[in-house]
Amino acid sequence: MSSRNPSYSTPKECNHLTKYKLKHGLDGYYLIQEFVKTNPFGRTMIDKSKLELPRCSFCSGYQGRLYLCLICSSVTCCLSPGSDHTLLHSQSFDGHEIAVDLERAELYCSVCCDQVYDPDFDEVVMCKHMMELPRSENGDLRLCKRKRLNFGIDLDLRNVKRLVSLRDQWSKSCFPLGLRGLNNLGNTCFMNSVLQALLHAPPLRNYYLSGRHNREMCRKRSNDRLCLPCDIDVIFSAVFSGDRTPYSPAQFLYSWWQHSENLANYEQQDAHEFFISMLDRIHEKEGKASHAIRDYGDCQCIIHRAFSGLVRSDVTCASCGFTSSTYDPCVDISLDLDTHTSYPINVGKPSKLNESAGTSTLVGCLDLFTRLEKLGSDQKLYCENCQEKQDALKQLSIKKLPLVLCLHIKRFEHFPIKRLSRKIDRHLQFPFSLDMKPYLSSSVVRKKFGNRMFAFEGDESDSNTEFEVFAVVTHSGMLESGHYVTYLRLRNQWFKCDDAWITKVDEEVVRASQCYLLYYVQKVLYHKSSEDVSCLPMSPHADRFVPIAGCC
Repeated sequence: MSSRNPSYSTPKECNHLTKYKLKHGLDGYYLIQEFVKTNPFGRTMIDKSKLELPRCSFCSGYQGRLYLCLICSSVTCCLSPGSDHTLLHSQSFDGHEIAVDLERAELYCSVCCDQVYDPDFDEVVMCKHMMELPRSENGDLRLCKRKRLNFGIDLDLRNVKRLVSLRDQWSKSCFPLGLRGLNNLGNTCFMNSVLQALLHAPPLRNYYLSGRHNREMCRKRSNDRLCLPCDIDVIFSAVFSGDRTPYSPAQFLYSWWQHSENLANYEQQDAHEFFISMLDRIHEKEGKASHAIRDYGDCQCIIHRAFSGLVRSDVTCASCGFTSSTYDPCVDISLDLDTHTSYPINVGKPSKLNESAGTSTLVGCLDLFTRLEKLGSDQKLYCENCQEKQDALKQLSIKKLPLVLCLHIKRFEHFPIKRLSRKIDRHLQFPFSLDMKPYLSSSVVRKKFGNRMFAFEGDESDSNTEFEVFAVVTHSGMLESGHYVTYLRLRNQWFKCDDAWITKVDEEVVRASQCYLLYYVQKVLYHKSSEDVSCLPMSPHADRFVPIAGCC
């Protein structure tokens, strides 16, 4: 690992934004400042009352997302990847790549097809926000003392009574405590979607909110100021503080970049790869702190206590029946889409059936995962009984279930030889309640032998096999320019977490989405977590602050 810079630095801008600023400076930002307003909830947007009814200059429509070009002030829309008039505008006029989202007052790059982060733009927006804050009789802003965090960002501190008031407001609203948007820092929807799921995983939530990770002790044990578990602890404290204002996990992003240098860029990343990378980094730190790293599958850090399971692989000689079994630890299970069993989406409309048409089921994917598979001729098994290589059969099953079950749906396929990649846009039906008993090793082996076995070595019949879904990470759009969104199930209600925006949705919306990562938790833990989390103790090491929008 190369040496790391202990101080915080602002993430690198996208190339199109850099070229725009070199040519035009901040003039466009200051022109936009006049139209910026902040609603009572601290959300910043463009005041449309000062503009004529905004319509797309290409189609004259006003539906979907509308963007204002910073060069010519043209308004364009982006209804879908196939109807992106914002991109068409930038292709028609050279240098017109940067626009402002009218709904969110965020910079948007039409070529990158995502929000881009610029501290200069945030400063201009926040100056307007500060000018609108209430002032005292002598004209001074009514602000308390300010505290500078160790990564160089100023936060506005209110008193503890303000926090108590916010908690009361949360408890009376339909939104449970802990629902808080995460600002997009530039192609970081992959990170925000996974963070939202982990923030509401009951074992992790209980661990961090009860102060089990002591930031002060962690800093004393290590000279490394870039600690991912500490940054996670900060996010938990901020998200469960009761503040609705969208939070910016900039310090966490910087730390993750330093620990995963091969992924440290401003391009869109795969949410599943980020999930595995983050768990590995937290495991390394927490495992060392608790001296728990012995066997990877036997680690007692919080990550493995929550996510670690055990997969059994049986390879059987097709000639004599000799079986060799191996056990591999895992923190998730990757499932192929069952493309053989198809339920057409558009009934009555003739269409050519392919892997992207129709509907698969999660049960079908799990059946496919545990199905007996004949290995190819190039994968012959050396049979200890036959003393020679023989044709073999392979079957997977689950030896040990985790507390939190992450199911990864393989929607992205890569062909290294042809240098091609593609996304499978196939709908997947999944149950909210899932019984994993049919996929345990004991059940799979009994079924293999016609259910004649009455005793099974290491029977898992006493383990909890019933799970409830609590988070669904979805991917929409194309492989190169898609978008990640998370749906959270809290108190049997569904909430859509789209970066900084949190909205309540019906379960039909969740069922119709293209799920990519499914997070289930053992049923007994799900019902316990349905209790109001405001009764959980806050970490005694948590910073008591309410960040102002755009600066946290």
